[in-house]
Amino acid sequence: MATRSAPTTGRTKKKAPDGPAPRAPLTYAKSGVSIEEGDRFVDMIRRDVRRTHGPRVLDRPGGFAGLFRLDFNEKLFKRNYREPVLVACTDGVGTKVKIASDTGRYDTIGIDLVAMNVNDLIVEGAEPLFFLDYIAAHKIIPEQLAAVVKGISDGCRQAGAALIGGETAEMPGVYPEGEIDLAGFAVGVVELERATSRERVEPGDVVIGLESDGVHSNGYSLVRAVVKEAGLHLDKVYKDLDKSRTLGEVLLTPTRIYAKPIVALQRAYTVKKIVSGMAHITGSGLGDNLERALHPKVDAILDPSKWPVTPVFTFLQQHGSIDEDEMRRVFNMGIGYCLVVRPTFAASIATRLKRAGERPHLIGHIVKGSGKVRMTDRE
Repeated sequence: MATRSAPTTGRTKKKAPDGPAPRAPLTYAKSGVSIEEGDRFVDMIRRDVRRTHGPRVLDRPGGFAGLFRLDFNEKLFKRNYREPVLVACTDGVGTKVKIASDTGRYDTIGIDLVAMNVNDLIVEGAEPLFFLDYIAAHKIIPEQLAAVVKGISDGCRQAGAALIGGETAEMPGVYPEGEIDLAGFAVGVVELERATSRERVEPGDVVIGLESDGVHSNGYSLVRAVVKEAGLHLDKVYKDLDKSRTLGEVLLTPTRIYAKPIVALQRAYTVKKIVSGMAHITGSGLGDNLERALHPKVDAILDPSKWPVTPVFTFLQQHGSIDEDEMRRVFNMGIGYCLVVRPTFAASIATRLKRAGERPHLIGHIVKGSGKVRMTDRE
């Protein structure tokens, strides 16, 4: 932003003019924004951005937006699309960024950012295409934000998406010193006839749950309240939680990205009704999120004994004296993603997912009902 000082006459005045004393000219840097540091940050992240690119990303140095070729042919995309429909979503990582800033570790929350978007995207039956990020900060510290983008790049590679653009905003008047915030935007594609529809869910279908890697990116306001109220320390190792990692490291475990196994599964089973529904388990827990995959004439009956509760949830519940209903309403409790599948294929689908590196459990089944999720230990 250009600044301009007042013009001078070249004359010497014997008497100081009325009004405020002369001040040094203002600059963007003096107002708290460094263009030079922003440019240095962009230079630092070029390699991490480019390593997510494939042949469908058009290289346009100096461009103001990312270009992605919508060429749905088998040569580039590994499958043909007759009626391709674009799918888009946006999300952030919430107050998990506070754990990152409190520990000084920024290398994982970028993975969270990608995960929270692409895991929503694949619920619709879509394959991720590309991703964009928005980073806002009190001050651009290139090394810090480069670690964030490195995580975003890692997440995009895990998801099979290209990182084709982003925006970084330095806003000292909006964010307190040391604070950052993240938002992400994902776009994918799905064949119209294979797009997810909850109307396909039928009584007798089986619910398969895929394990989470911990808290993922929801409920961190409650997590931070537990840490504060119980006097816990993020830099301390708690043996009843994890003998090899600090509490901060455990809480920064990135959200698991389910994209590649789910996309591969859908390619393997070409009959569209084999997977009748899916749900990404985020805020509001397993019950409320799985209900979004049900139509008003069916219920899901889940058996909590069929999957292990991740130790971090037991740790938080005990130290925070949190009610069981509150735990289930806020956290994923060990299940990060659900599939509703035809009973004949449930075992083979679980086996395929296990071979892909997932930890699947047959956690429930579908019955006639009113669109609700019911737990067997509550009936």
